[in-house]
Amino acid sequence: MQKGTTMIASGIFVFLSVLLIFFKLSRHWQLRLLGRPLLLDLSVASATLLLHWGTFTGVMAATIAGLLTSVSMSLARRVFGYARGGTYYPGLLHVRH
Repeated sequence: MQKGTTMIASGIFVFLSVLLIFFKLSRHWQLRLLGRPLLLDLSVASATLLLHWGTFTGVMAATIAGLLTSVSMSLARRVFGYARGGTYYPGLLHVRH
């Protein structure tokens, strides 16, 4: 396996682990986090970079995971909506929180 493929695969696995943690949260907290997209992007990107710092492959895997997280959270906001300041802003699908 080449380095580029290893970095992409590692980034996908890191992203999937972040996604599983997100799904373990209650619906209320999921919607609240989706209401703060910049905070969510910065915290996920920072945490994954700190955890994987030290090698080029680790940093690139963390970068790919951060990018995938950003794209998926933007999509989730459009599909499921988000909550901000006690108000629920629905997406294409209305979810109960």
